Amino acid sequence: MTFELPGVALDRIVTRALEEDLASGDLTTEACIDAESVAVAHAVARRPLVVCGGPAFARVFARVDPTIAFETHAPEGTLVLGGARLWTVRGRTRAILMGERVALNLVQRTCGVASQARKYVDALPPGATARVTDTRKTTPGLRALERYAVRVGGAHNHRDDLGAAVLIKDNHVAACGGVRPAIERARAAAPHTAKIECEVDTLAQLDEALEAGADIVLLDNMDTPTVLEAVKRTRGRALLEASGGITLERVAELAHAGVDAISVGALTHSVPAADVGLDFE
Repeated sequence: MTFELPGVALDRIVTRALEEDLASGDLTTEACIDAESVAVAHAVARRPLVVCGGPAFARVFARVDPTIAFETHAPEGTLVLGGARLWTVRGRTRAILMGERVALNLVQRTCGVASQARKYVDALPPGATARVTDTRKTTPGLRALERYAVRVGGAHNHRDDLGAAVLIKDNHVAACGGVRPAIERARAAAPHTAKIECEVDTLAQLDEALEAGADIVLLDNMDTPTVLEAVKRTRGRALLEASGGITLERVAELAHAGVDAISVGALTHSVPAADVGLDFE
């Protein structure tokens, strides 16, 4: 499978990251390494992980020095064991050292997110039709990269940003005076191509959302018996999304309950960095 990462978004991320680290040069490298020195370095997984971030890794070094050669050893989405080589760079030693930290920071993040996403997808029972999705709980400035990593891990993306879809949350409901008026206002103002999704906390709110014609209903922090009742009441009139404190242990039971999507903030908001190092020959 081929995974796409928008080049414009990637360039913005890499540019900002390099500006943070190289705005005033690299005193150590420039003092210790001859300008003519060349080297070969390998990115290596220290522990098992899902490979993700090759385009970002390559782009960092290309921005530092366009003459650096890049080689991929493990395709995006591959599950590898500790010790596996992921990518190799060849070129000026100074450039490799200058880009090392930024490149590793980005791929440690993407490999971490992809590995987490894979765990949640693998927790779905065989034959399940429910999809695991991310949320907007992403690292500021890194959303495009993290959402790419979610896809590489086998999960799906929710809305890209606030302008991508209508999602009426609890505070919208409170500000509008209820579920029905919030949905009716959204239906009247939103483009005809937009689906209307509304978050509910109770079965009474679910009934109100269905009567108001919501296309998608987000079941927020409901226990499994309540989700089962929500599926029964909905009877296919709307798509159902389960969200709120979703753990690996709950994925299978929510899928069995019959929801269409399970959105998991933990895919991005609290993922530890994967252990990837750069080893010089």
